[in-house]
Amino acid sequence: MKLGIVFPHNEIGTDPGAIRAYAEGAEALGADHMLIYDHVLGADPNRPGGWDGSYDMNDAFHEPFTLFSFMAAVTKKIEFATSILVLTQRQTALVAKQAAELAILSENRFRMGIGVGWNKVEFEALGVPFADRGARQAEQVDLLRRLWTEDSLTFKGDTHTVTQAGILPRPSQSIPIWLGCSVPAALRRCGRIGDGWFPLGRPDVKSKNMIDIIRAEREKAGLSWDGFGIQAQAQSRGGDPDRWKIHHDNWRDLGCTHLAIVTHYIGNGQDVDAHLSSAEKYFDAVKD
Repeated sequence: MKLGIVFPHNEIGTDPGAIRAYAEGAEALGADHMLIYDHVLGADPNRPGGWDGSYDMNDAFHEPFTLFSFMAAVTKKIEFATSILVLTQRQTALVAKQAAELAILSENRFRMGIGVGWNKVEFEALGVPFADRGARQAEQVDLLRRLWTEDSLTFKGDTHTVTQAGILPRPSQSIPIWLGCSVPAALRRCGRIGDGWFPLGRPDVKSKNMIDIIRAEREKAGLSWDGFGIQAQAQSRGGDPDRWKIHHDNWRDLGCTHLAIVTHYIGNGQDVDAHLSSAEKYFDAVKD
C-alpha cells in the first residue's frame, strides 16, 4: 500500500516559499502521492437562514490545477491527486485542457479524483444546475477521456456538444479518473467508469460492503479488478503509533492501494516542519 500526504489547504497559508518547502519536504519524506481538497468558494455563515455546511468562507482552499503545476516544477517523483475535484460544477472541455497541461508538466504524475459535489452555493455561483449531477458526471468522464486521446471528435450528449474539435497539447496517456462516492448508485457508477475509488469512511464492514458493490459492478461490466485503486486517508491527530498501525493494516486488508496522511488541525498552523514531522511519525509507525 502506497503512503501519501494530504495538503493542509487551510493551515498552510499563502507564502510561496512555504508551499514549495512543503512539496519538497513531502517528496523527501518518501511520500508517494499528495492529495488536495477542492472548493471554489465558501458560503457566508451570516447568510439568510444561516449555514451548517462543513466549511464556509473562512476556510481557504487552494486551486488544485494551479497549485499542483507549481509543485510539479519543484519536485520529480511525487504524484498529485485531487480528492476530490467537483467536476460536475465545471466546464468539461476546460477541465480536460487544464488536466492535460498538468499531466504534461508533471510528466504524468497526476490522477484526477472527482465527485458530484454537495454545495448548492457553488453551483449557483458557477451557473451550473445542481440537479442530475450523477448522470452529468458519467457523460463528463466519457468526454474527458476522448478529449485526452483523440485528435478531433464529435460528441453529442445530454449536456455536452463537441463538433469536430479537440485539445492540443494532449497528455501522452489518458489521465486516471477515480471517483469519490458512498451511495449505491454512485458506487456502481464508479465500478463502471472509474479507475479507482476514494472512500469516505473507515476500514470497517460498511467500507467492505461498498467495495463489494464496486467490484460486482466491474465484474458485471466485464472489467478487471486488477489495477483498480482504492485511496483512503488517515488522521495523524489524536492517535498513537499502535492505533495508526491498526488503522493502516485494516485498510490494507480490505485491498486499499493508497493511504494518505491528514495533518490538518495538529495545532501548529502554518508551520511546514510540524506538518511534515507529523506525517513522518505516521510513516515510521505503519511501515513494515
